[in-house]
Amino acid sequence: MKYLYFRYVATDLATDIVINVGDVKFYLHKFPLLSKSCHLQKLDENDEINIHDIPGGPTAFEICAKFCYGMVVTLNAYNVVSARCAAEYLEMYETIEKGNLVYKIDVFLTSSIFKSWKDSIIVLQTTKSLLPWSEELKIVSHCLDSIASKASFDPLRVDWSYTYNRKKLPSEKTQQIVPKDWWVEDICQLHIDIYKRVVSTIQAKGKVSSDVIGESLKAYALRRLPGLSKGNVQGDTLKCRYLVDTITELLLPTEKSSVSCSFLLKLLQASFVLECRETTSSSLMQKIAQQLDEATMADLLIRSPTGEMALYNIDIVRDLVEHFVMQEGSTQSDDPDFHDVYRGLSLDASKIKVARLVDSYLAEAARDSSLPLSKFVDLAAMVSAFPRLIHDGIYRAIDMYLKEHPEITKSEKKKICRLMDCKKLSSDACGHAVQNERLPLRVVVQVLFFEQARAAAGAGSSLPDLPGSLRALLPGGSYGSSRSATTNTDEELWDGDQTTEELKSLKLELASLRLRNTGNTKSNAGKVDAKTAKKVSKLGSNKGRRGANSGSDTSEETMSTPSRRIL
Repeated sequence: MKYLYFRYVATDLATDIVINVGDVKFYLHKFPLLSKSCHLQKLDENDEINIHDIPGGPTAFEICAKFCYGMVVTLNAYNVVSARCAAEYLEMYETIEKGNLVYKIDVFLTSSIFKSWKDSIIVLQTTKSLLPWSEELKIVSHCLDSIASKASFDPLRVDWSYTYNRKKLPSEKTQQIVPKDWWVEDICQLHIDIYKRVVSTIQAKGKVSSDVIGESLKAYALRRLPGLSKGNVQGDTLKCRYLVDTITELLLPTEKSSVSCSFLLKLLQASFVLECRETTSSSLMQKIAQQLDEATMADLLIRSPTGEMALYNIDIVRDLVEHFVMQEGSTQSDDPDFHDVYRGLSLDASKIKVARLVDSYLAEAARDSSLPLSKFVDLAAMVSAFPRLIHDGIYRAIDMYLKEHPEITKSEKKKICRLMDCKKLSSDACGHAVQNERLPLRVVVQVLFFEQARAAAGAGSSLPDLPGSLRALLPGGSYGSSRSATTNTDEELWDGDQTTEELKSLKLELASLRLRNTGNTKSNAGKVDAKTAKKVSKLGSNKGRRGANSGSDTSEETMSTPSRRIL
């Protein structure tokens, strides 16, 4: 072996032993070394000794050698672990000489290092390269306990320096209040294996709330997974995959909402990109479903894998909604009354939020011209039974799909429009719908009727007395149903083409009716204007004639985009 470095002791006495450590030759004297090292005493038969396996290498051995010569040794958080492991290797115990190096270092660790927040973290970082020595000497466990104990302190009692690895925020410069998550950034620099043990030890003490643990995991993942916030994780695939698997399967708190839904969705997206274990993705799906009502539309816009035509991965969203539906009955309570009342209210509120979320997502996903109708309808149908105060959201999504997919057939238009309840459209949505040339005639007439019925109800009148021609265009030909999905299979009522002039005429008649209702003319509000009925009847007859002339299920003529957008 070629030695690149040499170390000597400045003395008049000739050296009588050579100790080789790594690529360094130490020319030393036997007496001071053997008087403090039991291990070197066992190797005294030779004048040249090789101890290449000493932990800490030449640097750690040099500290031990200086101590043997009585020189001043400077210990700090960066070299104390290697010095302690080397002293253990050399067996520099009290049994050889009182006040030996092992004892001195242990005192230093206990009285100084483990009492310092910063030094405990630094020391813990250095232990990784000195395994298994640092583990067997319990340095790792002492560091873990020190860090976990300090992180578990009441923030009001924290009086030591913290967050040394970042600049103070402007708000922190003007106040002395210590935030409850003051420690999360300091441990982000730890390797995942060490970080895992720190968080587990903190959790075991049971004094830190789960939401603070969640903040720590989020801060660590964002630091160690570049690009996570943008859904495009960069770096070593194996390391990133191991990190996501570890955080998901071992560290995520079990308490609901302890980690934000947005962060969980980022982890889920990363798990697909990094091809993590199936158990990782499954666990994340379950956790996200539990708090899906907390997600935002932007959170769900997960890009499709490379090579697929669709812009967004709607299958993931569908699976999440499916998990959400399956978990509806999973929550239990010991108190039946509490379970029936409180849980029912909570579930309804969650369903309303999820339905609104899905509507917003579909409106955005519908902009993708490659989104199949079947996937749009399947996802929308999953929340169709969820309580909604208004159906403006699903109407906006349907309108966007019709706008971006003008080539769909008449039967497909019928299928997608059945997702909407015309009776639950707001006045603004109704005003937009009756001018919307993309909607089938039947839907437009339903919107007109229910808006008219709403106006009559507001004036204190009964429902309008409708002629048969108008009733035929309503759901089931009666007043009892409001949803576009009906048992009436009269395709002619769906498939006719409507003209812009006819729709505008109907709109004018509806506006006239509104004005009469506003004037409290209840007699006029109780029946449909003869002209309106005549125009609707004309549209119905035109529709029948056009349907008779059309022998195939082709797409409707593409209409121009309405000039006024209300939604």
